[in-house]
Amino acid sequence: MTKTTVKVRFSEVDLMGIVWHGQYIKYFEDGREDFGNKFGINYLDFNKNDFVVPIVKIECNYKKPLVYGDTVMVETRFIDCDAAKLIFNYTLYKGINHEIIATGLSTQVFMSLQHELLLNFPPFFLEWKKKNGLITSSR
Repeated sequence: MTKTTVKVRFSEVDLMGIVWHGQYIKYFEDGREDFGNKFGINYLDFNKNDFVVPIVKIECNYKKPLVYGDTVMVETRFIDCDAAKLIFNYTLYKGINHEIIATGLSTQVFMSLQHELLLNFPPFFLEWKKKNGLITSSR
């Protein structure tokens, strides 16, 4: 799990000063990137190993609004599974009182650079999961 802090910028809000709904998905992306940096794997590592990991599903459950100047903490959790997927769970918290603002989930699949879907994890990714103690499912 990682915790990433983001300050709401003016460019992220609408005319009412409220964060535009699509921006929450970008906060999830900030969380995924931070997770990759902290655990030693990022999107370029997938590419170097001849894979891409496109998002095939994303959910966002909005609880409360964020406004310009707020600080949001993105909690990102990797969810292990048997399928060749990357699944992340997100919780967005507002400010110092840690009020829940939104929750979400994203699913990514492994594809070759020729856009062929993989049914099994690539060996480099299995090694990364083992190294970081992220394997929780039975195999």
